[in-house]
Amino acid sequence: MHMSDSLVSFAVGTTMAAVSTGAVGYSIRKIKKTDLDNSKIPMMGVMGAFVFAAQMINFTIPGTGSSGHIGGGILLAALLGPYPAFITLTSVLIIQALFFADGGLLALGCNIFNMGFLTCFIAYPFIYRQILKKSVTPKRIALAAILAVVIGLQLGSFSVVVETTASGVTELPFRSLLIWMQPIHLAIGIIEGVITGAVLSFVYKSRKEIIMNSLEKGTQKKISMKRVLVIFAIAAIFIGGFLSYFASSNPDGLEWAIQGITQGSEIVNSSKTHLKAQELQENTAILPHYSFDGEAQDSVLGTSVSGVIGGIVTLVVTIVSGLVIMKIKKNKGNRVVTDK
Repeated sequence: MHMSDSLVSFAVGTTMAAVSTGAVGYSIRKIKKTDLDNSKIPMMGVMGAFVFAAQMINFTIPGTGSSGHIGGGILLAALLGPYPAFITLTSVLIIQALFFADGGLLALGCNIFNMGFLTCFIAYPFIYRQILKKSVTPKRIALAAILAVVIGLQLGSFSVVVETTASGVTELPFRSLLIWMQPIHLAIGIIEGVITGAVLSFVYKSRKEIIMNSLEKGTQKKISMKRVLVIFAIAAIFIGGFLSYFASSNPDGLEWAIQGITQGSEIVNSSKTHLKAQELQENTAILPHYSFDGEAQDSVLGTSVSGVIGGIVTLVVTIVSGLVIMKIKKNKGNRVVTDK
């Protein structure tokens, strides 16, 4: 559901960039030192790499000619807590936009809000956590995951419709886009929810305390995550380097909706701002659309290399982000003590 720049006006793009930047700042402020201990920061990095790889796997939606991929917001929030999860997913989306031209630079704020904010700060606390408030079992985790993912994706797809309409994209009328977007993302959400529920149930059975810690406000317990980290790291390499090649080539839910409304015509915006954003992205993208220059998209080598490189870059960037935030928190805590 990555929006391209052609769907977003300068005003909407910059407004949503400001909103998403504010959300990142709020997350950094709300994170406690205990949220980023020596086990949580590596978990952020590995899970960021895992989500990056998993987003490369588009699964077919039967009978539609469309496909979808996991967003990862609920999965990250359930394992890391909402604030580290939002920062991790933001890192994934920035890396995708800058280095792989997946999602527009002008639309980056929209994508962060639609895929990260609405899942981590709306669907997770008000759906997922509420269902698990009284008791936590594998079945309730699966149910919570499915409902939270579905609702989060419905909110995200509706937000895409609103942002596109507010941007004045007349080729995509509000009512038509809404009718095409919501049902297909309901189907995508159900599949993602089942996958997320299965992964979280596995983690619960393997290391119950990881799930329980994230449900508690202000994580305090230090727990060993080595086994889970190793499993997710191996999974990220396997998915990004090998399994990604077998992803569905069908258009994703947003692309499918646009094609259905415009009868296949491409939405183009040739304003100076959009052209500059496109030029900047072309200069920063090392493997645009997960392919080498001059190579057809979805090629074996380009896809595999993109999956591995993207996972490594996400791992490093997310871990560095976590370390910087932890250092800021420690310095702030030391200043408070000194002032006293």
